[in-house]
Amino acid sequence: MPAVFLRERSFIRVAGAEAETFLHNLITTDLASLGADEARPGALLTPQGKILFDFMIWRDGAGFVIETDAAQRDSLLKRLTMYRLRAKVDFSVDDIEGVTVAWGAEAGDGAKDSRFAKAGIVLTRLPGDHGSDAEALYEDLRIANGIAVSGRDFALQDAFPHDVLMDLNGGLGFRKGCYVGQEVVSRMHHRGTARRRVVLVSGHAELPASGTELTAGGKPIGTLGSAAGNKGLAIVRIDRAGEALAQGTAIETCGVQVSLSLPVWSGLSFPTSSDEASA
Repeated sequence: MPAVFLRERSFIRVAGAEAETFLHNLITTDLASLGADEARPGALLTPQGKILFDFMIWRDGAGFVIETDAAQRDSLLKRLTMYRLRAKVDFSVDDIEGVTVAWGAEAGDGAKDSRFAKAGIVLTRLPGDHGSDAEALYEDLRIANGIAVSGRDFALQDAFPHDVLMDLNGGLGFRKGCYVGQEVVSRMHHRGTARRRVVLVSGHAELPASGTELTAGGKPIGTLGSAAGNKGLAIVRIDRAGEALAQGTAIETCGVQVSLSLPVWSGLSFPTSSDEASA
C-alpha cells in the first residue's frame, strides 16, 4: 500500500452551531450530502465564478476540516473570517502540518478522496506524517487520473470550476442554493458552455515545463500543467482539440508532438463542429 506524505498542506478547522450552514452557503461543495468518511474537493469563488481558493473538505464530528495548500491557508482563513459576520462559527488553525495520502486495497484510516473514487481508486487523506513512499508516486497517480491542483495545473482566479472538472468530481453542488459565484457556474452548467477542460497529455518525448502553450496547426488550444516525463495534464479548449483530432492536425507543445485524451471517469468526449451543428 503506497503511503505518501505531502508536506505543503495545512488545515483549518471549522466548528460551532452554524458551521455547516455557514460553509454550505459560501463554498461550492454540497455539504448536506457529504458522507462521514468522505473528503470532497471544494472552492471559494470570486463573484465572477472563478476559483479564488481550492481545497479538500471533510467532516470532523459536528464540524469540518478544510485541507488546503500551506501557501493559501492564511489568506483563506482571513476570507472566511470576513464572511462570518454574526454567524456562530469558530475557526482554528491545526498544529499538524502536511497530509498523508494512501491508496490500494487497504487504504487505511482517513477520509476517502471523492476525486479518486470517481476513477475507481480508494485513496485516503490523513493529517500528519504517516508515509515514507516517494511523492512522485502520488504525482504519477494524480496525473494519470486527471486530478488538477492549483499552482501546478492552473492559477487561482484564472479558472472556472468546470475547467478543472469540479462539476464531475463532487466539488460542485447544483441543488444547494446560492453561494458566492453560483449564478455564473450554474449558467455554464445548464447552458453547456464549458469548453475548457482538463486533459491527459502523452508526449512523443519528454514534456516541457508547466505553463508551455499547446498548439494545433500553430494555433493555441491550451496550456500544459503538471508534467512528469512524457505524461502530463493540460487545460485545453476541447472544441478546438476535437476539431484538430477530427482533421488529423498535429498537436504539440514546444516542438514535442503530443496525444490528448479525456479522463475516462469524466464521461466527456471531444466535440467537433458537426456535433455542435446537430445539437
